[in-house]
Amino acid sequence: MKDLPILERRRIEAMILKHVLDVITERSGRAEAEAVIGDACSRSAIEQGKALAADLGHAPDLSDFAAILPNWTKEDALELDVLVTEPDKMEFNVTRCRYSEMYQEMGLGDIGHLLSCNRDGDFCIGYNPDIELTRTQTLMTGASHCDFRYKLKKD
Repeated sequence: MKDLPILERRRIEAMILKHVLDVITERSGRAEAEAVIGDACSRSAIEQGKALAADLGHAPDLSDFAAILPNWTKEDALELDVLVTEPDKMEFNVTRCRYSEMYQEMGLGDIGHLLSCNRDGDFCIGYNPDIELTRTQTLMTGASHCDFRYKLKKD
């Protein structure tokens, strides 16, 4: 499973979660369905962050994060304009997101933020809770680019 590109993993997850969304919507309403999907994806992202941090054997900084970023960009899943890569600061813009494109094609564009975008900050909770993500816009919501701004909080 580790060798499977994240884009493909997200496609498989979305195929299943689409049905979960439909079932929960039928039973409990759309708001509850989205809340459940959001919580499940959040937990998954935190768990993934913890697993990748454990592989390092030390508290990851943003240089470590930059080193694993190709996991998310594999197979041209993301086109990036990297602005800064330092141990305590990493900034880049995503100018093309195949995750967003894929969710739109699957008819899941309206919950794409739950399936992918919201995971970005949650991943940090597991990877290193001192890493903070600020993002003011996403391609998923119709912006021209996603503005990722990570910083490592100082003690």
